[in-house]
Amino acid sequence: MGCFGFLKSMMFLFNGIIFLAGAAILGVGIWVKVDSGSVLSFLQSTQGAPGELGQVLNVGYLLIAVGAVLLILGFLGCCGAIKESRCMLLLFFIIILIVFIAEVAGAIVLLVFKPQAENLIKQMGGEVVKSIRNDYGKNKDITGLWNTTMTTLKCCGFNNYTDFTDSYFVKNTSSYPDQCCNRVPCIKGTAFNSTIPGCFPALKKLVDDNAVIIIAVALGIAVLELVAMIVSMILYCRIGSKA
Repeated sequence: MGCFGFLKSMMFLFNGIIFLAGAAILGVGIWVKVDSGSVLSFLQSTQGAPGELGQVLNVGYLLIAVGAVLLILGFLGCCGAIKESRCMLLLFFIIILIVFIAEVAGAIVLLVFKPQAENLIKQMGGEVVKSIRNDYGKNKDITGLWNTTMTTLKCCGFNNYTDFTDSYFVKNTSSYPDQCCNRVPCIKGTAFNSTIPGCFPALKKLVDDNAVIIIAVALGIAVLELVAMIVSMILYCRIGSKA
């Protein structure tokens, strides 16, 4: 097997895995949205599972989008390599290139405008706090989303427990969410000494603590994308020279 045949085989194998992964993710996403009743029943019947776990249904559209993109990429890469289709290989290259440029641009924006981004998020936090005070405990979806977030990140509110002060939930229950206290029930009055951090500071700390891992994963993905573009362009040029 020559170099050209090896590249074709690797291109087919690599994109075959992407195609199967995309098909699986797309299938799960469609199942979650179409058969949400049975998915919810399964989640609720899982022993020890929190009730807010049903919020996983909201990721169905994201799974469908990601699965569709991977499916298309895998199809173009596999068929382009095996059929020696320059059109498919070029489309594959262009899609990967667009994704790569978007990732690089996003990374640059995050690095250059990080302070401004933090200020913008803090400004948006005002609206988030209003939503907490008006809708937490009243709107099932918002309540479930916040419960899941606070339980996962071990945090309370957007900034801290004071986001719930004078809220609909506190006025009706005379208590704060259980996640806001080190002991339960979280009776109003005991929460004023709460040391549980807000979800925004907790998320920021989580990202800062895992910055090395995040950067390593991002670089790994970028390298894979570069390799995919290089291989697809080599095949594109070799096929063109054979014609």
